[in-house]
Amino acid sequence: MSQASQARPLRVAFAGTPEFARVALEAIHAAGLPVVAVLTQPDRPAGRGMQLQASPVKQYAVASGLGPVLQPRSLRRQGKYPEEAAAAVDTLAEIGPDVLVVAAYGLILPAEVLALPRLGCLNIHGSLLPRWRGAAPIHRAIEAGDAETGITLMQMDEGLDTGDMLTREAVPIGPEDTTGTLHDTLAALGARMIVEALTELDAGRTLTATPQPEAGVTYAEKIAKDEAPLDLRRPAVELANQVRAFNPFPGATVQVGDTMIKCWHAVPLAAASSLPHPPGTVLAADAAGILIACGDGSALLVTELQKPGGRRQPAQQFLQGMPLVPGTRCAVPGDGPSPA
Repeated sequence: MSQASQARPLRVAFAGTPEFARVALEAIHAAGLPVVAVLTQPDRPAGRGMQLQASPVKQYAVASGLGPVLQPRSLRRQGKYPEEAAAAVDTLAEIGPDVLVVAAYGLILPAEVLALPRLGCLNIHGSLLPRWRGAAPIHRAIEAGDAETGITLMQMDEGLDTGDMLTREAVPIGPEDTTGTLHDTLAALGARMIVEALTELDAGRTLTATPQPEAGVTYAEKIAKDEAPLDLRRPAVELANQVRAFNPFPGATVQVGDTMIKCWHAVPLAAASSLPHPPGTVLAADAAGILIACGDGSALLVTELQKPGGRRQPAQQFLQGMPLVPGTRCAVPGDGPSPA
């Protein structure tokens, strides 16, 4: 990517929706780069009252006087919402940004939008591409037990996270990292990296684009709520990764009788007894945690839990309200309802 020397500052349009994107937008604004348009998802019902709520990106843009703020449900003129798409795309074309920064926006950018900025569209992606292309790269990296992840700045094309890489920076995934903690680390890293890249462009310098390698491609499918139950037939180390990956959403679960319990922190251990126990069997339940038999003779020590309608609690407090005894069975796929 190259650009000629320019007399005016780089004019940036921004497309993003959640907190991950808001952090980047704030950094761009704080760096003094003109943000001439903001695209974000429409307001959605949220909270117990299901009141319409603006996205974190919109909230920041409005509070900071950035805009205009565009919230089409689609950017495809031939799609389901052609009038909204046409209005948004035409407005963006009239504004004429030099570059469009995209971070967790949630809408597909058609070729017409990708071609609008003279320097193209730069995506802040939360993985080391080509590993974990797609919607949930942070969750999937932890779930898979990856030792590291990072941020890739990418020149967008029409594929799903297939564009040329501009820069990559790795961060380790610690044994206590959750999607929540890693999200915050990567959001800050992505914000720094995009400001550095835009500063280079603003100075008229070149960003070197490198095609993604064909080897090592994986896809990070969107997290679904029906993935929450822990399959206790699997090894405990895999289940502990799932607990971390699904914290804070959707929360990994085990079922005892009719009660669905969320597991917020867990440690994989060797089984507490040399005797074989069917997966799902509670081996111990005390202040240290609830030890559950898993596949391969391993066991999962769950140390922070939550009952429906309750709060997250350490195991000791949880057991005061819901006593469990060794021998209690947690549901395992194929068993049907588990006995309490």
